[in-house]
Amino acid sequence: MNVLVVGAGAMGRWFAEATNRDLAFTDADPAVAERAANELGGKAVELDTSETFDAVCLAVPLLAVEEAIEDHAGKAERAILDLTGVMAEPVSAMADHAPGKERVSLHPLFAPDNAPGNVAVVADESGPTTDNLLSALESRGNTLVETTPEEHDEAMTTVQAGAHTAILAFALSANSVPEGLRTPVYDCLADLTAQVTDGDSRVYADIQEAFDGAEDVAVAAQELTDADPTEFERLYRKAKAKTETRAEEKR
Repeated sequence: MNVLVVGAGAMGRWFAEATNRDLAFTDADPAVAERAANELGGKAVELDTSETFDAVCLAVPLLAVEEAIEDHAGKAERAILDLTGVMAEPVSAMADHAPGKERVSLHPLFAPDNAPGNVAVVADESGPTTDNLLSALESRGNTLVETTPEEHDEAMTTVQAGAHTAILAFALSANSVPEGLRTPVYDCLADLTAQVTDGDSRVYADIQEAFDGAEDVAVAAQELTDADPTEFERLYRKAKAKTETRAEEKR
């Protein structure tokens, strides 16, 4: 099976390495595609190549996925996939531009350096080609989590947009603290800020653009700021109850 990976950045390279098929890479920066081909095997092709492939995988920036699907769907003979991190728009775009092909949307719920992990999967139109690629991901230790576009995108308002907002707000507001005066809670938050700010700022900005969630965090922070002691205790108990419910759901 030959596979064209559109977008030879970190996530495209992860998919290419994890599936380990006959690979071709293309990218808005040809040097990035050439580097991926040299390091992972395969070849680099032009963005406007007329060559076709058994499968095409879109690993482009989140906000560019619909245009990329329109541009590259015709290069897929059997299957088209995306792994951009949003699902409603690419699933709809793939159905519009590749109606007779296998279509799967993927979202690896981790940075490539932290692989393997959970991979959200919407198999809008599965078949032998996509099944083969998904099996390859599983064989590398990833856990495939079937979902729907609606369920996934709703979850990302909390899992990504809300969580990132809370962590970055702490990073922006926190003062430097001497080593001996830190608490375990502070250290946990400091570790999270280090993890989040080690990424690509454009990726995080795209997530905020694509998903709601930041405003809810801001509203909650303002409620805590404005609360008198009695109201603060009520909000604390509400937070505790929600935390306990999530813990139960996780079991």
